[in-house]
This record gives sequence, C-alpha cells and structure tokens, in this order.
Amino acid sequence: MKIVVLAGGLSPERDVSLSSGSLIANALMASGHAVVLADIYEGIKAEEEALPALFLTKEDNRRYEYHIPDTAPDLEALVRKNNGRKELIGNNVLSLCRLADVVFIALHGSMGENGQLQAVLDCNGISYTGTGYTGCLLAMDKDITKRLLCYDNIPTAPWITDDAASLTPEKITASVGFPCVVKPISNGSSIGISFAHNKEELSSALALATDKLSSFGSKRVLVEKLLKGREFSVGILEERALPVIEIIPKEGFYDYKNKYQQGLTTECCPAALSEELVKKVQSLALSVHKALHLGTYSRVDFILSGDGEFYCLEANTLPGMTPVSLLPQEAKADGISYEELCERIAKLAL
Repeated sequence: MKIVVLAGGLSPERDVSLSSGSLIANALMASGHAVVLADIYEGIKAEEEALPALFLTKEDNRRYEYHIPDTAPDLEALVRKNNGRKELIGNNVLSLCRLADVVFIALHGSMGENGQLQAVLDCNGISYTGTGYTGCLLAMDKDITKRLLCYDNIPTAPWITDDAASLTPEKITASVGFPCVVKPISNGSSIGISFAHNKEELSSALALATDKLSSFGSKRVLVEKLLKGREFSVGILEERALPVIEIIPKEGFYDYKNKYQQGLTTECCPAALSEELVKKVQSLALSVHKALHLGTYSRVDFILSGDGEFYCLEANTLPGMTPVSLLPQEAKADGISYEELCERIAKLAL
C-alpha cells in the first residue's frame, strides 16, 4: 500500500506524535509499503507534482527518527516560526493524503483526537486508521466521557467541570473535596495535570492547567477527586482486550516526563493481578470502548483503588506508539510484534 503517516500538529503532544509517527513509518516500510511521514501543521514544502516521489520504501534505506524532549513543546514559538499561521493543516497535506491508500493517523491530542481531522478526511473520501470523528469527540472531552461512563454504570471518580476562573475553593470543597486532580478538559499525555491538597495548591494547579494550552484548545478545566491506588491500562484491538499492563512511576506520578523518558517508569505486562481482576478490568475496558463508539483500536486507563474497585481515568483513541508506550508492550505480551501491530491497524482502515 501507499501510506501517509500524519504526525506533529499544533498540539502540546506534537513531540510524542512525531516519535510515534517515525516508528510507525519505519515499521510500515519494513513490511513492504511505500510510506511518507508528514507533519500536518508544518505541511509539505514540495510542489504538488513532486508529491508522489516523497513515498519511501525499504529499498531506499532511509529511516525516520525523533527523540522526545522531557518538556512539552513551545507552540507559540512554532507558530512564530511559521509566520503566525494558525491553520491546523499545512500546505499540500490533503493533496498528499489523496495519493495514499490509507492515512495512518499518528497524531496525539488536539485535532488528531478531537474528531476534526477525521471529519476532514471523511469529507475528502480518504481512508484513515482508528476511530471516527464521533468517537474521537466523545473520548477527547473528559467531561463528556465521564458523563457517558456514568450513564453506563462504569465507575469513574466524582468531578466538576467549568472555566478555571469559576472553579473556586468553595465549589471544589462542595463537589469533590480535597485532595483533587486538576486537568485541562481536552489534553492528553498528562500535560497540565497537577494535584491540589488545599486552597493554595488549587490556585497553582488551575493556573498550570490553563497556561500555554488555552490558545490551542478549550479553556475548560476538569477537577476530580484524587483516587489513590495502582494504575493499569488495557489496550483494545479489533474488539478484543489485550493483556493488562501496570504502570509504576519510580518517582511522582505518571506525568509527561515519566511517560516518555526511558527508565523512569516500570511497566509490568502482564500485570500481577488475579485472573478474576484481569477479566474484570478487561470487561470494563471493552465497555468503555463501546460506550464511546471507539474504532479498531484504543487504550483505556484505570485506577484500582483501596476499595477493590477499578475506576476509569480516560480512554485514548490514538494510543502512543513510542518505544516506551503501553499499547505496543501489551501487543507484544499477546504475541503481536510492533510491525505486525502497525500492519494490522493499517489494514483495518480498509
């Protein structure tokens, strides 16, 4: 097949995406496909007639590489570099996608996971991997996600959602109480997340959740009750739950740095759980996948609290595919190599 891998974008998660996209493109080339990796925001510098020559095969002996820094990208600087342009899709990107049999979406956050890109590709008759625009919208907005989980009786932590300026300590105390977790409503990779144990920490947490992110996404913030316990994740591939993985950061919580820098987190797969608990959390993950109308693959995150109950944290429509990402580790534990995982996801798009 001819495959365009879309990555990057004007998103706080662009560095993660570029790492995922590089590995995906290399794996697809190794499987015999003609592939091009494109940054959807920065676009394609080549003229339209030169686009077919951008596709690479394994015979070209070229590989994509990208290292994730330990801090989130400066999106304002990226916009300045591109002469202030805030259009989300760069020059010739859609023209390149029309040449492909499949677009492999390797974006994380922003338009890659909120349904905007999927809707654009649908309008242009372009086949793409993963979840459609409806499921992406439902899963990306944490408030909508939690409302749907409650409707289907899937446990999730109590929460409140509002503009940061309206989330007073009195509102937090009356709804979820302290300690609590403060999150941007529509970001992933733990960007902008922090904990608040009192009024002073709440003010700092709300500022962090909105700092540098509001220009490129919703200004709404979600505050939920802090649940302490073990953290697990369950990948879904073709309506089947993969082996459960446990995430154990060596310091702090599973934040941006601990997610993507080698050696900072211990991941155990298969997780050390009883057969009963494995079946329970896999069943819950499938229920979340269906409730949110997700597509051919996803990943669902949980906390196993002290009361023995699994609480859903969130669902990921485009799970990370970096060297330390969870879904590839789960697939490997199920006997699926990284190359085979990418191949299956690409073929499912057809």
